[in-house]
Amino acid sequence: MAGELAGKVALITGVGRAGQIGHAVAAAFGAAGAALVIADRDATGVAERAAELGAAGVTVRPTTGDLTRPEAARAAVDLARRELGGLDAVINIAGGLTTFGPFGDVTAEALERELAINLRTTWFVCQAAIPTLVARGGGAIVNFASIALVRPMAQMAAYSAAKAAVGGLTQALAREFRDQGVRVNAVAPATVRTRDNVAQIGAQPDSPYVELEDIVAVVRFLASDAARGITGQILPVTGKAF
Repeated sequence: MAGELAGKVALITGVGRAGQIGHAVAAAFGAAGAALVIADRDATGVAERAAELGAAGVTVRPTTGDLTRPEAARAAVDLARRELGGLDAVINIAGGLTTFGPFGDVTAEALERELAINLRTTWFVCQAAIPTLVARGGGAIVNFASIALVRPMAQMAAYSAAKAAVGGLTQALAREFRDQGVRVNAVAPATVRTRDNVAQIGAQPDSPYVELEDIVAVVRFLASDAARGITGQILPVTGKAF
């Protein structure tokens, strides 16, 4: 599928840490011909990823900011419009699991943190980006939910609730903007074999990890014109975990 994103401009969030989903998606989008804005709160990490991509011949602009704040999301979109001419795709990867434990032990602060990094980041980036997508004639948004939305797990109530909110937002936006050419879908992966997950959980070669390349393939498809008839869907990507 090399080149299927040629001429497109994509904003990808959560591209700071090497070996993580954002890193893999950005590399794949660059290889497929897209120009990129990559965003992360880690200034050093996002600069390193931009240098790697640039060395591989990818047109890339890094931006640093706290995407739980609307001004950071607007700055990333403004960068794409100002330096790359607009936006065709938005991939909302920023987020994660920070609260694990009994429901009764989840503090108000922990709940707010889980909602902030998963829902607020996605909300504000979509809110900033959709007018630019519409101005370009339409485009694609791919949000990151989780298999915890489909099969919520004990000890993960806050995370499951936050990702369920991402799923609801995805489907609401798909309906609201379908007539303006903006497609909005989400992937809902099981545990992905990232560098961080392997460090925390272990390599476990026979475990039901989802491989990075499988996530990348689904995201690339949903962002491409080949998926022009697909919107409002939450697609589980479970590998052997099904």
